[in-house]
Amino acid sequence: MQTTHQTALETKHAVLDQRIAAETHRPLPDATLLAGLKKQKLRLKEEIVSL
Repeated sequence: MQTTHQTALETKHAVLDQRIAAETHRPLPDATLLAGLKKQKLRLKEEIVSL
């Protein structure tokens, strides 16, 4: 059974995934921004898995 908290985390995870994809496809992607987004995404995934 999914909680609203888990659903919110999964939504944030999906948004970060979209932001990473958009940044990656830019002509000159910002490596620092990408690294930060990927760290946030990983933290969210770890939190989702721990639920």
